[in-house]
Amino acid sequence: MAEGFARAYGKDMLEAQSAGLGPALAIAPLTHLVMLEKNIDLGECYPKEMERVEGPFDLIVNMSGQALTAPQGVEVEAWEVRDPIGESEEVFRQVRDEIEQRVKGLVERMRARKPAKSERRGSQASASGTKR
Repeated sequence: MAEGFARAYGKDMLEAQSAGLGPALAIAPLTHLVMLEKNIDLGECYPKEMERVEGPFDLIVNMSGQALTAPQGVEVEAWEVRDPIGESEEVFRQVRDEIEQRVKGLVERMRARKPAKSERRGSQASASGTKR
């Protein structure tokens, strides 16, 4: 969900990739359903093994609830978010809405610290990753 929202709200300034400590081969059908209600198609997205996600990153968002050792110089932001797997459709929607608000806040903070295009003089903004 976080990757989908990050791509929707911050695609002009960040690159989001999902990874997991317990990776899966596919996203839960209810995840697809509740994200489509927000007009976000997760397509072929799925949480990959951390080793399969391409870096470097400026930021890792950790929603696993477990400690995470990040590469040197990479900020880790921990989000306590309920895992909806095995829960009702309503719980999936609640989790989706919480993640959406958190991602919007993150994108706003990143935009606030990103220099204006005229100040960057043609350089690209650095990429950020969202991992779960």
